Amino acid sequence: MTGKIWVVAADSSRARLFETSNSRKPLVEFETLTHPESRLHEGDLSEDGPGMVYESHGEGRHLTENHRKKHEIEIFAREVSQKLQQGRTSSRFDKLYLVAPPAFLGQLRDTLDAATRKLIQAEVGKNLVLSSPDDIRDHLPYAL
Repeated sequence: MTGKIWVVAADSSRARLFETSNSRKPLVEFETLTHPESRLHEGDLSEDGPGMVYESHGEGRHLTENHRKKHEIEIFAREVSQKLQQGRTSSRFDKLYLVAPPAFLGQLRDTLDAATRKLIQAEVGKNLVLSSPDDIRDHLPYAL
């Protein structure tokens, strides 16, 4: 079956969107989404930095765990999902392939609506976002 195919190579701070029409045609990158906040260190995300708390016993103290970075990654997963949902509702693709590290792949999948999830043909749990289109294609099924 010949149709419009999208391939998304993503990590927690960047998503590259490619399209092709069949297995013999190259992947053509048409958009890149970035979310630089996902790359920042925990302390750089908070205006006042991480807080210190005292131990309940003794004189020790430690940094409180800051969940802001995780929140930024969730924001980006929703942003990528919205882009994919817009593509689906605009009939820009018929098949979808996702390539991302396992943790981000799970977040991305969880934020997609059911209709877009049904178009996923395969998932690759690897970080290939900085790879060439040919390298990304090599990790996908032979027949798209």
